[in-house]
Amino acid sequence: MNAALRISVSSLRAHKRRFAGTFFAVFLGVAFLAGTLVMGDTLRAGFDSMFGNAAEGTDAVVRSADTITTPGESQGVRRPVDTALVKTIEQTPGVAAAAPDIQGAGQLVGSDGEPVGGQGPPTLAGNWIDDPRLNAYRLAEGRAPAKSGEVVVNRGAAEKGHLKIGDTTTLRTPDPVPVTIVGLATFGGEDGMAQVTFTGMTQADAEKYLTAKPGEAASIRVRAGPGVDQRTLVRDLEPVLPEGVEAITGQESAQENTDMISSQFLTLFTTFLLVFSGIALLVATFSIHNTFAIVVAQRARENALLRALGASRRQVTVSTLAEASVVAVIASAVGLAGGVGIAAGLQALFPAIGFPFPEGELVIGALSMLLPLAVGVVVCLGSALLPAVRAGRTAPLAALRETSVDRSGTSRTRAVAGGGLAALALGSTLTGVLADPSLWLAGLGAVLALAAFVVLGPIASTTAVRILGSPLAALRGVTGGLARRNALRSPGRTAATASALMIGVAVVSLFTVFGASLKATMDQTVSRSFAGDVAVSTPSFGAGGSGLSPKLAPAIARQPTVEHAVGLGRGVAEVNGSGRALTVTDPVALGKVFDLGEVRGSLAGLGTDGIAVTEQEADRQHLRPGGTARLTFTDGRQRDFTVRAVYGRSELAGDYVITRAAWAPHRIQDSDTLVAVSFKDGVSTADGRAAVEKVAQRFGNPEVQTRDEYARSSAGGIDMMLTLVYALLALAVLIALLGIANTLTLAVHERTRELGLLRAVGQTRAQLRAMVRWESVLVAAFGTAGGLALGAFLGWVLVKASDGASDSSFAFAMPPVQLVVVALVGLAAGALAGLRPARRAARLDVLRAIATE
Repeated sequence: MNAALRISVSSLRAHKRRFAGTFFAVFLGVAFLAGTLVMGDTLRAGFDSMFGNAAEGTDAVVRSADTITTPGESQGVRRPVDTALVKTIEQTPGVAAAAPDIQGAGQLVGSDGEPVGGQGPPTLAGNWIDDPRLNAYRLAEGRAPAKSGEVVVNRGAAEKGHLKIGDTTTLRTPDPVPVTIVGLATFGGEDGMAQVTFTGMTQADAEKYLTAKPGEAASIRVRAGPGVDQRTLVRDLEPVLPEGVEAITGQESAQENTDMISSQFLTLFTTFLLVFSGIALLVATFSIHNTFAIVVAQRARENALLRALGASRRQVTVSTLAEASVVAVIASAVGLAGGVGIAAGLQALFPAIGFPFPEGELVIGALSMLLPLAVGVVVCLGSALLPAVRAGRTAPLAALRETSVDRSGTSRTRAVAGGGLAALALGSTLTGVLADPSLWLAGLGAVLALAAFVVLGPIASTTAVRILGSPLAALRGVTGGLARRNALRSPGRTAATASALMIGVAVVSLFTVFGASLKATMDQTVSRSFAGDVAVSTPSFGAGGSGLSPKLAPAIARQPTVEHAVGLGRGVAEVNGSGRALTVTDPVALGKVFDLGEVRGSLAGLGTDGIAVTEQEADRQHLRPGGTARLTFTDGRQRDFTVRAVYGRSELAGDYVITRAAWAPHRIQDSDTLVAVSFKDGVSTADGRAAVEKVAQRFGNPEVQTRDEYARSSAGGIDMMLTLVYALLALAVLIALLGIANTLTLAVHERTRELGLLRAVGQTRAQLRAMVRWESVLVAAFGTAGGLALGAFLGWVLVKASDGASDSSFAFAMPPVQLVVVALVGLAAGALAGLRPARRAARLDVLRAIATE
């Protein structure tokens, strides 16, 4: 064992360059993984500290015990609590102070007339709590609001909107409210809670604009007296609270807020990054395996001599794995340092792009260091295992032969295995997307398809390279022909080298196809369901923004150019015990501006006790026209609604529709998410739009768009997602390029004598460089073509599986321009990867090269 280790160390010292690509592949994968874990731990610790500081003076929170949660949402909606409880709570022994906490949506308008925030994180408004220990926000500048119209805003929102103390602006609640900024605040010592904005009003203003009626609050904050701990305070409060109202400790409330951020953002964010870390490490696996396979093939004679001198198979195998272990440990250790650097860089970068990290030192936990280290070592050793076993099987008689390069890869066994995997992949995917729609079954088929591509790669590479390289002989003459022949030498090596790039291109193509399909789906949805001329909306998604004023649609409808204007509001209720989102609107106008498909029953007769349901939801809930559905609202009241209409399409209208009159007794803060407008005959789009924009200016100036513009803007978040995906996948492509460059470098070393002979018979340095570069391009072309085919197939699988497994209708779209760009980038990447090996080949000394054994 000691002899094997000494041989390994000696080999590494003598051939350090051979393992440069392996080192960087492991380094980059481990660094990205470690950086993601460190960043996630740092964010969690920062938010935990921030929420803890914000809730430091709150010992208990009194709130409604029941929530209504709709599908797809992690946070439910709670009913308000009566502010009259404050006096009862203050008279409870052990209570030092109590204050109502009124919360709602409120979006500031910046000095440039554009809304502040709202791109995902919520824009909050509420009453400014005078007790500084009960207030989660701390006054940093100015004073507290003292009269109607005065507000305090968090400092981060003021800076983003270029607002300062003394400025007058508009607060959308969603009705526009003119406000004057009199103070700036911090949250838990920070200028704001990430991109969340907050506007603090007087209690009277908060009750007027953020609640359905005075005397309601989201919760009541309670501070304990001296010597009373939080658990004791909660126990003392429980007997005086009415039914349906609960008390939790301040620590539990802070932990809930941290968990909410974790579930809604941190977990999703870190999981997203971990997926790309996995992709990068998968790509690295192919690059590492290929490097060791070539090195073992080149050292076949050396290993045979060791066997002839008495070395056992185990010693040769262990020697190769020892080399891999040394590279793995060193590269992984350096990768850990790189990961800490990545996390530190992101901590500095995020504030510059508008997403501030909570202040604090980087949190470097044991798991964040040990897991990437272990993954790096396992990936490297696992990739080198098969080449090491092959090295141990080298026969002693191989010492008498010339060095043999592995040209396996086209065996009948491989063809049968690959064909079987392909058949299983096709069966699984077709079952998962057609017969029995299932994302899990389709995902299994996708994994099998990837495995089939890898197994069949060496078999396909011969034919593919011949086809892809056929124009080279005509365009580049002898140089192109030699490049093509070199790429055909070892099908297994060519396939393994191209596989790394194939995976990267496949994932890029997958997201490109899926993103284009989402855009096509959105366009199809708007085109099919929205029969209006313009749409009025707020530029926000997720929980952000304050919505539109319910008064906007009636004001637009009064314009002489407008035929119909309908606003779509949102409510929640339990329908027969299941949380569901409700569309609150004028059903008659809805049917005229939106295509609802076939309608059974009458939308005109909903009144205050009727409901309209989609066909699909009616089947799920066993509802029919004339039937009854029991609705339980957030205020705790229950009421039976008669199903008076069943309609076919729900894409924009939602699954349940009730009138505003039916919703009014149960609403908290009413708002619309969209106002759809149709013009009278003969009115041009330009004239009608101008009239609508004039009205919209009085309601906070929301965006007015044509139908096509609305469809494009609704899909705008997809472009942001794709940009981030492409940026993250650049790491995987970089590792693949390192693999191609390393393979070519080793191939140049392997063919030293051959290259010297070519130079001796008249090949110029430029021709030699071109030959190596074109070989690199051919390998990249094979990987790119395979990646495009696999990515397009997986994109189709994902779209069809999503279509069958959900209530929404997905459209499949192939974006030819984007895929051509991906192909050109892949080819350019291949040319780039071949530059260094080509220069090295051209610098070879002719006489020394010819004399090389």
